[in-house]
Amino acid sequence: MKKGWKLGVGMMLASFLAISGCGSNENTSDGTEGSSSESEKTYTIGVNQIVEHQSLDSALEGFKAALEEKGLDVEYDVQIAQGDQNNSQTIANNFAGDNVDLIFANSTPSAQSALNATTEIPIVFTSVTDPIGASLVKSFDEPGANITGTTDTHPDAIPNTVKFIDENVEGNKVGMIYNSGEQNSVAQIDLVKKAMEGTELEVVEASVSTSAEVKQATESLVGKVDSLYVITDNTVVSALESVIGVASDSDIPLFVGELDSVKRGGFAAYGFDYYDIGFEAGEMAASILTGEKKASEIPVQYPQKLKLQINAKAAEAMGIEIKEEWKEAAEILE
Repeated sequence: MKKGWKLGVGMMLASFLAISGCGSNENTSDGTEGSSSESEKTYTIGVNQIVEHQSLDSALEGFKAALEEKGLDVEYDVQIAQGDQNNSQTIANNFAGDNVDLIFANSTPSAQSALNATTEIPIVFTSVTDPIGASLVKSFDEPGANITGTTDTHPDAIPNTVKFIDENVEGNKVGMIYNSGEQNSVAQIDLVKKAMEGTELEVVEASVSTSAEVKQATESLVGKVDSLYVITDNTVVSALESVIGVASDSDIPLFVGELDSVKRGGFAAYGFDYYDIGFEAGEMAASILTGEKKASEIPVQYPQKLKLQINAKAAEAMGIEIKEEWKEAAEILE
């Protein structure tokens, strides 16, 4: 009996040491205990996107690419609000209830919904024109407790576009179709008007509420304007082909707010790739998820690359002859 008791104690002691040894293998490189490395963790990101169109889709693609490049294992719950602010808020509330690791808000309404839903879960936005005016952040340098991101307005984009129109388009009436319910769009219209101060240019507005109204609103401007300028309004950009069709049929130069819309058939834009601002937002998200930085420690960032791009086929369709000096200053899409 005594011998068997000693054997039992020995087996228990060996088991205890084996378990202890396994635990020691999970210590981090600095000697602290940890159950697994950050690279082995799976993160859940809720994606709140107001509508589907090429620019926003490109931003989401860039966002995912940045996180993949950082080697993070991420599961995405992508929800599209179909242009409805109420849907956007419901999506954000559900993400908050699910306690996702991070919310990626792709548009101004999406970011506003996310911030209404949570002050705890980190939020990274992109495709936002005026984050201060939209009450998303206090300032670019000090955004707030749980939110930061990238804006889709370069400080020089609108002034450069207005200058180009002033110098190269005959006539002074510029037609602008936009959704007055989008704070993002109202802010841009104000910037356009400010940039026109000191010129003879004048904005002629046509407001829409849904993408179904875009074609009719554009047609209402024919005969009243000398050019069209579509800013980064989600409602209008989602129906951009309607504007392109009217502009081409009526020989009206169509200026757009970003490069994806040039590729789709807009005449020209001073812009950047939405993929790039999405990628930059993804890098921010990676820093937050791994604990390297808090959202409040990451300044809001402008697009880093701005260029003039002209669509040669669109120019021909709209009756525009490409000048030699444009070829030196712009990237020409054939």
